[in-house]
Amino acid sequence: MKVVLFCGGQGTRLREYSETIPKPMVKIGYRPILWNVMRFYAHFGIKDFILALGYKGDYIKDYFVNYDETISNDFVYSKGGKNIELLTSDIDDWRITFVDTGMHANVGMRLLQVRQHLEGEEMFFANYADGLSDLDLGDMIDRFVGHPEMVGSFMTYRPTATFHVVQTGNDGMVTSISPISKSNLWYNTGYFIFRPEVFDYINYGEELVEEPFQRLIGEKRLLSYQHAGFWQAMDTFKDKMHLDEMQALGETPWEVWKKDGPLVNQW
Repeated sequence: MKVVLFCGGQGTRLREYSETIPKPMVKIGYRPILWNVMRFYAHFGIKDFILALGYKGDYIKDYFVNYDETISNDFVYSKGGKNIELLTSDIDDWRITFVDTGMHANVGMRLLQVRQHLEGEEMFFANYADGLSDLDLGDMIDRFVGHPEMVGSFMTYRPTATFHVVQTGNDGMVTSISPISKSNLWYNTGYFIFRPEVFDYINYGEELVEEPFQRLIGEKRLLSYQHAGFWQAMDTFKDKMHLDEMQALGETPWEVWKKDGPLVNQW
């Protein structure tokens, strides 16, 4: 199966980095956040990637064309550097398709523009390129496969912020107030699974999670997968610093490939 990763946004809320490099290439530890997302899927045996590029897409192309395995892998160095023997490898068995989907296209348009690369797929994955999770992808897939009437599924996550949800009457009178973490609100965090029929629900210019998802909801063909573990997007400089701190402390729940042996694709 294939994974479409949306890599075209400008990351305006992460301007400290995105003015010089695209947001998916901002590093967490040794590797860009995009690499961490791809490595997550590879752990589950899903190694055929389609990168929907936009803003500074040439930077992403250059990174992989000139990829240096020695940065995060063990190796043997000999003959003054003439011989480099890798003991492990990150991406040797990955297949990556690079597609320029435009500077200003939204997610729905980027997905439409890679449709030809998904021909023949019974289902495929899609995701943003800036969110890390320890999602049990295998369980999510099994649940989706068990609902053949569904066209799409995506991961949802309960807010953890310290804000409060307030409900009021028409006159502005407060009727209730409670921590957002105790509300019944859930984020859309990406980690989508789709059947090809999703393209029948997307019209030119539409944002994926707006009009197309409303059509799927109306036909009861959209499934959510509630995840109670770890999820963190890198939207702001504060998010970047938080992930860097976790990396420095060795608290990296998204690195599922370090916790378990490699999983074999069963789907």
